[in-house]
Amino acid sequence: MGRGGVTGRLFGVGVGPGDPDLITLKALKVLQGADMIAYPAPETGPSLARAIAAPHIPEGREEFAIRMPMLVNRFPATEVYDQAAERIATALDHGRSVAVLCEGDPFFYGSFMYLFGRLADRHPVEVIPGVSSLMACAAALSAPLSARNDVLIVLPAPLDDAVLEARLGLADAVAIVKIGRHFERIRTLLERTGLAEDARYVERATMDNQRVLALSAVDEKAVPYFSMILVHRRGRAWI
Repeated sequence: MGRGGVTGRLFGVGVGPGDPDLITLKALKVLQGADMIAYPAPETGPSLARAIAAPHIPEGREEFAIRMPMLVNRFPATEVYDQAAERIATALDHGRSVAVLCEGDPFFYGSFMYLFGRLADRHPVEVIPGVSSLMACAAALSAPLSARNDVLIVLPAPLDDAVLEARLGLADAVAIVKIGRHFERIRTLLERTGLAEDARYVERATMDNQRVLALSAVDEKAVPYFSMILVHRRGRAWI
């Protein structure tokens, strides 16, 4: 424990979808006051979460890059999160505050949840919500997600076609996430179910290299992980 037996506080900080200006005021305050700033990063190269938060990180702050494999069959990387949790716990036990950055929102497909599960029963934790990719993509596409009593479903693209098609049939509005290499399969499915005409595609929403394209104009060989398709059965939610 830290001085006087007081443990440090752990913060899960949502840094938003890409535009540094979309970080909340509360997240900004946490970043400016934390003793240590940790963030997920690939095995080599820079961290996207850190890049988003970069303008708001004070100079000289201790940083901890949690480097992990980005291969689907090795995620979540249990041993990496185990080791990261122990390093963070050591800092907390010494009374230091730790802010863990998370792209988008920490609890919406966010990597922070794996640290939360390892540390929340031992240390005080506060989660700072962030602007999620779902809201960012809707804004970028000028496509409201849902209205009135619409049922909105979020579907990860890696799901099997049969599962995707069944879930599509239950919803008024759909957000298809984690598209990447699954794009062509998703496009074919939307065409088969008659939803392609009302589908909208965006990649890297709010980032400098954001692109909004018609499904027919997307090169299936160059679709990034940070892409999304929004579909509404009425075409426009307000109709």
